Amino acid sequence: LNRLALTAVIPWLEEYVVEVVPWPGRAALPSFWELVNGTMVTIGSLRFLIVPTEASDHDEWQIPREWVDIAGWTADYYLAVQVVPDENLVRVRGYAPHQAVRLSVLDHDERVYCLEALRPIHMLWAECELCPQKALLSPAPQPLSLTEAQSLIARLADPDLQFPRLAVPFERWAALLVHGGWRQQLYERRQGLVPQWSVLRWIADGISDQAVCHGWRQSRELAGARNVQRMSEPLVRQLVIVGQPYELRVFPVPSPSERAWRFELRSLVGHVPGGFKLRLLTEDLKSFENNEDLALTAADQLYIEVVLERGEGLVWEVEPQPDCYEREILFF
Repeated sequence: LNRLALTAVIPWLEEYVVEVVPWPGRAALPSFWELVNGTMVTIGSLRFLIVPTEASDHDEWQIPREWVDIAGWTADYYLAVQVVPDENLVRVRGYAPHQAVRLSVLDHDERVYCLEALRPIHMLWAECELCPQKALLSPAPQPLSLTEAQSLIARLADPDLQFPRLAVPFERWAALLVHGGWRQQLYERRQGLVPQWSVLRWIADGISDQAVCHGWRQSRELAGARNVQRMSEPLVRQLVIVGQPYELRVFPVPSPSERAWRFELRSLVGHVPGGFKLRLLTEDLKSFENNEDLALTAADQLYIEVVLERGEGLVWEVEPQPDCYEREILFF
């Protein structure tokens, strides 16, 4: 339903606006759709949530609580989209601004906000142009420890558990979802996929399908390589930052421990501007010694070298944030 709604609604939106961008990016959408109904798109500075339903016009419209109460997930406007696959029908029934959704009835058992009154869709663009409404900021959920996250993922990964979003308290569920790496892990395990984010597996067998979809590629010089210690060409992640192309490169470097890795950020059109920052965090988003490199002035590159234990996971971040950025956990 989400895929059908998105495929139909984006061309309709583009009749009125220049560009509609799925958030946080098309590659991440399956991990959302496995766990919660709805698709976010951005139009300029405004965020619209497409909420598909097979319900008739006379039924109330249900919006998952995740899209209203999780920091960073709130939309400015919510679009009610009726999908009738048997009739090849997708219809935008109406919309509601964030404030109206927040003030509607919250069904605590199903964790949905329930609306009966929708605003006519022909009013949407006039409202966006004349008096656009921005979403209220929601507090960030308390972060999970690594042990808590691993326990939750193991519990919720059972594909026979039809509604994992209702199986644990909302605050813990929200904290798991907002971490893109953990949400992706849960999605992959529920799909029965082999581990997709092992750097050593990428080097030995090629980049996994999921990682390719997220922009990673293997340098031509690495293809077929089997000895990590002899490799000098990096694994590469394509990025767009402030409208310019960059590469994040990851490769092993010689060290007595034989477990050292280098992360590099390079511009493809010149230098890395002053003020840019490359940062590494543990899997549960904690800092550690020498985990950042900041460009005080324009630089050829930013880089961080780390020595890792086998199986250890790292999350990379860049400031300013790249387009379509989602946290990833790379395992070494």
